[in-house]
Amino acid sequence: MVGMRRRQFITLLGGAAAAWPLAAKAQQSAVPAIGWLSPGSPEKDQLRLEAFKRGLQENSYVLGSTVRLEHRFAQDRNDHLPALAANLVGRQVQVIAAVGAPAARAAKDATPTAPIVFASSVDPVALGLVSSLSRPGSNITGVTDLTVELVPKQLEILHELVPGARRIGLLVNPENPGTEPPRSEITGAARALGLEIEVLHVRSETELHEVFARLPELGIAAVVIVSDAFFNSRSDRIAKLAGNLGLPAIHNLPQFPRAGGLVSYGGGFIDAYRQIGMYAGRILKGEKPADLPVMQSTKFELVINLRTARALGLAVPLSLLGRADEVIE
Repeated sequence: MVGMRRRQFITLLGGAAAAWPLAAKAQQSAVPAIGWLSPGSPEKDQLRLEAFKRGLQENSYVLGSTVRLEHRFAQDRNDHLPALAANLVGRQVQVIAAVGAPAARAAKDATPTAPIVFASSVDPVALGLVSSLSRPGSNITGVTDLTVELVPKQLEILHELVPGARRIGLLVNPENPGTEPPRSEITGAARALGLEIEVLHVRSETELHEVFARLPELGIAAVVIVSDAFFNSRSDRIAKLAGNLGLPAIHNLPQFPRAGGLVSYGGGFIDAYRQIGMYAGRILKGEKPADLPVMQSTKFELVINLRTARALGLAVPLSLLGRADEVIE
């Protein structure tokens, strides 16, 4: 009888042990999942992910505890984004967080129903992501700083700093669907200032170095870098390449002049990810993307690296210094 009880106990114990992984899996599946769709990599998205996490926490969600992330990184291959988006949809994540316009486009094409939140510098209405900023009208919403609309302003700032430069390079990623609007806007602005624009296509690390190697022979005197996830994750690399050539350049991220570049002008790039983290939390609590207006950055920062300006032999106008939010000396 005692032996029987012992065998029953061992059998029950073994059954319980076998059930533990299933219970753990069931508990994990009970935790809501957010899909993170990015054209970059874990290293390049570190600041974005930290900001996104803060936004979730503002809605009482804690990563790894009350919510989990399923990451999908395209490793600078935008053509991989559609398959990665489809994979997240197949995983039935509750929300997809899209990094940049190409990821947002891929996510929207992958599902007409799963909620999507994006952070993008491209006008989401012009791109066809939403019906309007105030009424997105479907399963997608997010944050835009409309940096592309600031490209003419960036050109004006660069012209103030380098008034003698007549041939300006426009660095764009042709795989970004938001490339065309800033190109057309800056062409009109350049014409008004009597400047000539040379469009430079870069979509890979190799092309980035090749283009910068060609700038002197092209007669490019200064460069405007159009906002794109590829360029944004390489602001320090681009600052070094421009510095090696003694070339004035303007970027949308303050990390660029902080890394030795000349100047930046743009919206609150990192804070946009905190905001979409907040939206993801609200959607997990039951709100619908169609009822959440696309948020717009209202603060734009001008950062000037005075050390770099001096090294380039540039005299920064006092009027421009007075408008700067940050001057690096």
